[in-house]
Amino acid sequence: MMRHDVTIYTTPSCSWCQATKEYLRTREIDFEEVDVSADMRRAMEMVEKSGQQGVPVLDIDGEITVGFDRSRIDTLLGLN
Repeated sequence: MMRHDVTIYTTPSCSWCQATKEYLRTREIDFEEVDVSADMRRAMEMVEKSGQQGVPVLDIDGEITVGFDRSRIDTLLGLN
């Protein structure tokens, strides 16, 4: 299986963030989680990358996905 560089920007209260992380875990995808409610610098980084403040935001090998878009996540990770 190919190794991917995956970062997920989240907040603790975000149910879609939880669903996205659980989905990645079930697919055995390693990821870095960034809690943007606790790290303002990384929150600004997320806004620069995605152009908006909603979570989850995924950075998969430099490609940005906003929200739990399963088909796009699968495509970027080669899981189709």
